Amino acid sequence: MTPDTGRPATEPTGGAEVSEDREDHEDRSARKDHEVAGHHEATEAPADPNSLDGPGTRDLPDTLAALEIVEYTDPLCPWAWGSEPVFRRLRAALAGDDRVRWRRVYCILFDHDDDPAPDPAAETAWYARYVEDISAHTHAPRALRLSRVAASSWPASLVAKAAEAQGTEVADWVLRRLRESVFVLGDPADTPESALAAVAGVPGLDAHRLAVDAASPEVLARVRADHAEARRPVAEVLSVRDGDSPHPGAAKETPDGQHRYALPTLLVRTAAGHRVVPGWRPYEEYVAAVTELSRGLLPAPTTPHPESTAPPALAPTPLPPATALTHYRTLTDPERTHLTDATSWPPPGAVRMDTANGPLWLHPDEAAVHPATAPSPPAARR
Repeated sequence: MTPDTGRPATEPTGGAEVSEDREDHEDRSARKDHEVAGHHEATEAPADPNSLDGPGTRDLPDTLAALEIVEYTDPLCPWAWGSEPVFRRLRAALAGDDRVRWRRVYCILFDHDDDPAPDPAAETAWYARYVEDISAHTHAPRALRLSRVAASSWPASLVAKAAEAQGTEVADWVLRRLRESVFVLGDPADTPESALAAVAGVPGLDAHRLAVDAASPEVLARVRADHAEARRPVAEVLSVRDGDSPHPGAAKETPDGQHRYALPTLLVRTAAGHRVVPGWRPYEEYVAAVTELSRGLLPAPTTPHPESTAPPALAPTPLPPATALTHYRTLTDPERTHLTDATSWPPPGAVRMDTANGPLWLHPDEAAVHPATAPSPPAARR
């Protein structure tokens, strides 16, 4: 199957790939379990990444103060969507420290050469149930109706990668809209046209520049590099003990017998070593991975008494609801819990959109331009 990318079908993109969700459906759990759990430590020479927020690790001083967080993700992944509250919280806790770099790697969950489903309606029904099961664990919103299973992750990944040139805030909002296309609207942004339409009205976004950049050879090369990097996982994730997570994050086997990171996975690293936190995990595991590597950079990890209500280390200052909604533009109920203080909810002017698993709250300015709530343009005259 060749996705609608506007490029020749013969153009190489990294080879055939079975999507993570379809692979789970086919039950590839026969791989050996070497009992590697949670987050792990090893040493490695950092790669030469394209950083989301700044230069790559090789451009930083060779000290423990140079901390890089690599987020292996996909705009259309349901587990990554469910991890948004925790990742937003972690990014908020680390915000403002220029010794920390956060970089996103787009792994291409739905690849060009995935075989088309013999019965698209049946596959869509199965996938909708699969997303429903995931949202029961993550409490993330899900669409009232899913129109189809995404044909390709390439268009959304190209748009998300291209948006990075317009600044971190714009890139964050663009990625969020792409996620919401499938998990709120039920129409995955799986073509160039739908991906660009999904992000229309993002504040500060130069839409023309985004369209040009997303179709450029330079951005294609960067996403191809992401695709390849995701298929060079660290050894610790080749097998992961289940623990308490419904998605422990062992690396996924690819059709050619290799592996790629499960989504999402965070790789936290310095010049001295790394920790990896795969799959769907509580906030405290990410805190531990960061603070164990950042001696002298960030607060030491805390282990409060089990009955203590004290927040973990790296807890960002909760925001007043109105401030949080202004900053993030949209919030789910789990994000409201992670990111805001205990004052009254919803803030004045917030627009509620009901989904099949709880509401999505929109800032009124976002509601005016968001595809879920913005008025449809008038039909063109014939």
